[in-house]
Amino acid sequence: MLRLSASFSLLYPPSLPPSVSHPRPRRLRALVFAASASPSARSLRLLEWGKVCRAVASFAGTAHGREATKKQLWAVENVSYDRSRKLLRETEAAVRLLGSSGGALDFSGLDTVAVESAINCVSGGSVIKGQEAMAVVSLMLFVESLQVTIRAAMKQDEDSHNLLLPLTETILDAVVSKLLVKSIQDVIDDDGSVKDTASPELRRYRDQVQALESRLCQLMDKLIRNADNEASLSVLFHSTHSLPGKLMCSELQNCGSDAGSMIEPIVAVPLNDELQGARALVVRAELEALSKLTDKILLELDNIQILMQETVTLDKVTARARYSVAYDGTLPDLYLPNIEHGIANAAKDEPASTTSSAQLTKRPWKLFIPNAYHPLLLQQHQENLRRTKKDVASATAEIRRRRIYGQDIAEEDQLASEVDFMKIRVSELERNHPIPVDFMIAEETTVLVITGPNTGGKTISLKTVGLASLMAKIGLYILASEPVKIPWFDAVYADIGDEQSLTQSLSTFSGHLKQIGAIRAQSTSQSLVLLDEVGAGTNPLEGAALGMSLLESFAEAGSFLTLATTHHGELKTLKYSNDSFENACVEFDEENLKPTFRILWGIPGRSNAINIAERLGLPLDIIESARQLLGTAGAEINALIMDMEKFKQEYHEQLQQAQHYLMQSKELHNDLEVAQKSIVDHSTAQRKRKSRVVSEYAVMARSIIHKKFQQYRESAVAQRVLEEEKAAEKAKSEGAKGPELSSTSAPKKTQNTNISMVTEANGKIIDEDGGIPEVGDLVYVPKLKNQATVVKIDSSKNEVQVQAGMMKLKLKLKDVKVQKQRTSR
Repeated sequence: MLRLSASFSLLYPPSLPPSVSHPRPRRLRALVFAASASPSARSLRLLEWGKVCRAVASFAGTAHGREATKKQLWAVENVSYDRSRKLLRETEAAVRLLGSSGGALDFSGLDTVAVESAINCVSGGSVIKGQEAMAVVSLMLFVESLQVTIRAAMKQDEDSHNLLLPLTETILDAVVSKLLVKSIQDVIDDDGSVKDTASPELRRYRDQVQALESRLCQLMDKLIRNADNEASLSVLFHSTHSLPGKLMCSELQNCGSDAGSMIEPIVAVPLNDELQGARALVVRAELEALSKLTDKILLELDNIQILMQETVTLDKVTARARYSVAYDGTLPDLYLPNIEHGIANAAKDEPASTTSSAQLTKRPWKLFIPNAYHPLLLQQHQENLRRTKKDVASATAEIRRRRIYGQDIAEEDQLASEVDFMKIRVSELERNHPIPVDFMIAEETTVLVITGPNTGGKTISLKTVGLASLMAKIGLYILASEPVKIPWFDAVYADIGDEQSLTQSLSTFSGHLKQIGAIRAQSTSQSLVLLDEVGAGTNPLEGAALGMSLLESFAEAGSFLTLATTHHGELKTLKYSNDSFENACVEFDEENLKPTFRILWGIPGRSNAINIAERLGLPLDIIESARQLLGTAGAEINALIMDMEKFKQEYHEQLQQAQHYLMQSKELHNDLEVAQKSIVDHSTAQRKRKSRVVSEYAVMARSIIHKKFQQYRESAVAQRVLEEEKAAEKAKSEGAKGPELSSTSAPKKTQNTNISMVTEANGKIIDEDGGIPEVGDLVYVPKLKNQATVVKIDSSKNEVQVQAGMMKLKLKLKDVKVQKQRTSR
């Protein structure tokens, strides 16, 4: 059967050049420690360190970043103390960057696999692909944007500059060729295809291909329209001789079970040949454009490789920082213990973070990890909670969609019930958050013995400490809610039961002893040893004896710190004969018959089997018989432990009460300080107010005095004028008696009516008319040739102070002329 559509599809083969095989980036193979005889390698597997490595690596944004992160974390045993501190500083700097500009450290948009393929392709002499070239552009633009963000973050304060400089100095010095970026963008489109504008030849050839394809489409439409009817067309399809053409394929050539035959019409052969030739020219033009672009990239290949390496390195550091932030980790105060005469002293170098480490180093702790979470348990809990919340959101959206379109009301009710169930599950998960453990080991303690019931959390506690030490060593934050102080361990050795991973030979008592012997031989004074159920798997008496001997050997000349769990009661007594030992137990709730997963310090765990059996309803005669067989000594020990637990409980209650009272006293003290400050502020305000009031009253008093003085002076002037008038009347009356004298002196008085000269007679100030200059009188100053106003008169010095315009002058009385108009009667 002739299929025109199939024949038509053959006219459109892919125009891209054939793919060139490039070496793919080598994948990091998972390290397998099952066959390894190294105790440290086996310890990493027993602690499930591989799961932690994969969890941290999942926060990297690129494929190369994930592989590099896993490789670095797996090499934790080979990290020195200085290297550990450098890694912690890098993580702290990345956390700071995430806090200020988290979006700038998103590496998920980079295709490092394509960049590596581009580097291998160019260095090997092959022509680069369009998608690989665009991956290089994305890398260069990302680094350029990252440089701007880092420089802005470093300018915030000096602390940020000093913290970020060691981490980002190399990438800040990296050179981004903007010319190369523009050259690639001019040739390659965002989807990796070659642009029409890459060359004039390419545009011409593509236009030719488009024209030929259009002509072929028209030809095929014409052939279909020329068919007489459906029947004749059907006959045409089933006959290879009905239409002149070239046989393309038939049923014998596996074109399909019902394909019939496929032929190419003769009239379309020339156009098809011309089209194939034009497409070949397009491919050749694209290769030429990519070849020129490859030559340009080759000139910048070294810089591109540096950008690639530094980007992967920063992605690796950012993965550690994102993991630490995602689980609310705390930067550990990592110190290097100096072993001198069996005493551990913190190294003198500065800690990675000085925020709270100064306070921690003053405490007598060898290891201080309060409220620490097992990373895998916390990860599993958050994943379950996140997945359940996502399911609730999806089901709610589905119900909303069904209500909008009115579909399947019955199924909607079922979905609603499922949503309610999932919401209950979310509430349970939020309520049943993993319980953290506290590890506060004093400096003098070398061996810690942890006892308690099965499933009480002993093994999880050991793993938590082991993983915390490994995480601090490799530059990760500790998953704890408070400041952490932890020593740097050269190795972590663990002999922890793991039914899923241990082989049958290792689960036997002989394998157990063999592993402990290997750990004892390889552990040093800077090692951490974790022993689970030491001395188990054999006769209890012999196992207890061996366990005591082993722990004493570790205390004398073994590891820096040994943590051991046991059910043997004899191991609890080591504390009372050796100061290097300390006891702890996991708490058990006898009321609810379940563990609380909390650690009680300084108290050995007691046996609960008989008490649990009694609460579960075992006959009393069996219970009493068991207690008699256990002996009075065991009963007395259990009673003593119960008293100690009760005392410990009371102590914690009193301690909490004391802390409550301490908080109240602090609040009262703060309130008192606030009240005292208020009193001081009120007293200061009152003094200022009184001073202001006194000043205001003083101003008012001065104003009143000044007014009184003015009134007094005006009354004195008026009195003097009155006396002068009386004297003038008297003189006039006397003048009437002596007309000649009065007529002789009259012209003189007439001439001096307006001007009188100031003279001195008998030490008194007078003028020719007998007038005295007063403050406010108008005088004439011959030297200035101007008038002035009397401001002040000093009769003792025969001086007068006058105001002439803006000037104040002190003059002798003889240097002024009074211009006061006097009235003669």
